Amino acid sequence: MPDIDVPGDMHIKHTPLTPLSKLSPYSGLILSIVLVVLFLIKQYVLEGSLLQRCYGPFYTCLNDRDRRGFLNHHVAGATKVLILIVGVYPFIDVAFRNGQLEDRYAPGSSVRLGDVLVVCTQALCGMYIFELVYRTRISAISTMHHLGTILVAEAAIAISLDLTREKDATIEFILCTVWGAFDIVCELLPHIAIILYRVYPTSHLFLSRLFLFAAITTFVGTVCESLVIFYLFGSLWSQWQLAFKIVTPLLHCAFSATQLHGSRIFYFMWKKQERLLAEAMVGADEESAGGAVNGETKEGPLKDVTAVETTLAGATPKEVKKEDVAESEVRAGDVL
Repeated sequence: MPDIDVPGDMHIKHTPLTPLSKLSPYSGLILSIVLVVLFLIKQYVLEGSLLQRCYGPFYTCLNDRDRRGFLNHHVAGATKVLILIVGVYPFIDVAFRNGQLEDRYAPGSSVRLGDVLVVCTQALCGMYIFELVYRTRISAISTMHHLGTILVAEAAIAISLDLTREKDATIEFILCTVWGAFDIVCELLPHIAIILYRVYPTSHLFLSRLFLFAAITTFVGTVCESLVIFYLFGSLWSQWQLAFKIVTPLLHCAFSATQLHGSRIFYFMWKKQERLLAEAMVGADEESAGGAVNGETKEGPLKDVTAVETTLAGATPKEVKKEDVAESEVRAGDVL
């Protein structure tokens, strides 16, 4: 089929109704392979030795629930990075440029853009299924987000197998890729933030900046996602069937609520780190003043915040206050 040369923002309106990929009928097999690969990596690479070698006591001191969450953030983060690297070109070309799903992924290649997007979709679904099964504790809102993502993505591929009845199957799949792209970008930093929180639990200045940045990026990402989704949805209004005109806005509101909830959690974690940092500064000032009175030191208050954190961070994760760990774990477990 010849390329359709139209402006980028109008491209999706002229997307022809075509099969997504020759791999669509084998989506179940692809998803099964993804789950098997994730299990093998979890069982023989991450749990086998890699995490223990990389983090030492920071990993071995965690209880089973926290260890599962810590490992899952590595699996989810690595999977999203891989999807981002492999799928960024076909996604942008199909959704916003002049590419078609049946175009070649590379010159002379038998792989099509649609093939890559279908595989990436199954990888994202497999990652969420792995998290739902592997983690022992996950919030209700995160559960609904993951289940919704899985069902919507799988339904988008399934309806494309009957194009005679589903006239909006292609544009529905492309809209799902837009959801998935923002989902990956917005949730990648939270994975990294929780990992760093586990490794540096008492680096309050660093964590406060990290959590603030995560809260801002997830909020801004959600706003940008809503603008793009509803722009595309409105542009294609005449092409949607009635069911999609009703369901699509509801699904997007549910996804946006989950991401805004994540921003809210990181906001509270930022405020908590700011409070702990202020307490550390006050404690260091009082200690310095007391030492000067007793003739032990003549140095003034510590001005380097990193030094303050160092004086308080000599403990292992086991020595961190239990209530602080419990509170942060509840919030961190609700982020994704």
